[in-house]
Amino acid sequence: MVKILVLPIVLFLVGCTSAQKLELVQNTPKTQKKQSLNKITKKISQKKPEVKEKSLFVKKILLNPQECSIPILTAEEKTVLRSVALLEAYLKQWRFVKYRLGGTSRRGIDCSAFVQQAFKKQFNFRLPRNTYGQVKRGKTISKSKLKTGDLVFFKTSRRTRHVGIYLKDNKFIHASASKGVTKSSLNNSYWSKKYWKAKRLSFKNSIFFDEVLRLGRV
Repeated sequence: MVKILVLPIVLFLVGCTSAQKLELVQNTPKTQKKQSLNKITKKISQKKPEVKEKSLFVKKILLNPQECSIPILTAEEKTVLRSVALLEAYLKQWRFVKYRLGGTSRRGIDCSAFVQQAFKKQFNFRLPRNTYGQVKRGKTISKSKLKTGDLVFFKTSRRTRHVGIYLKDNKFIHASASKGVTKSSLNNSYWSKKYWKAKRLSFKNSIFFDEVLRLGRV
């Protein structure tokens, strides 16, 4: 009689313990996921060292997606990024081409010709050939409000003017008399002293940046 009673009790206790374990596992999906990811990471990382870093990053995203979310860019931010890409691409094509006053080719080019050709080829926008004509276009804006594509002008001497195209982060591209086609900083001591004004162009009579981007130029 005692043996008959003991057996159901033991089975009941074993059943309760198993149920508790099952409930514990079911309530910790994050732990299970982490264990699985750890196994995957370990297997992959044994093959190539560089894969380990990627695996850990993927694991972090899966475990904490809210911490690794990619920000959604506004239309203006996308335009800026792509416009910078267009200008950077043009700089790459012309970088280190020497400066030549009156030049318009890879044998040598001056600042206003570089700016004129950049806007024509990258944005289908026509600008005057010389700096004095270019400075008359668009509206004057303060240095603190510069945006990608703005023209930046400098007084390099009493009669000489220089022009470049603003990128971002106080950087601009231009044909420098000493370095040729290059990228420079407005914070540079020389350019900071020579800075004159900035102009923002109107694209009402030409293809807008957004239109160029929509056509797949980038």
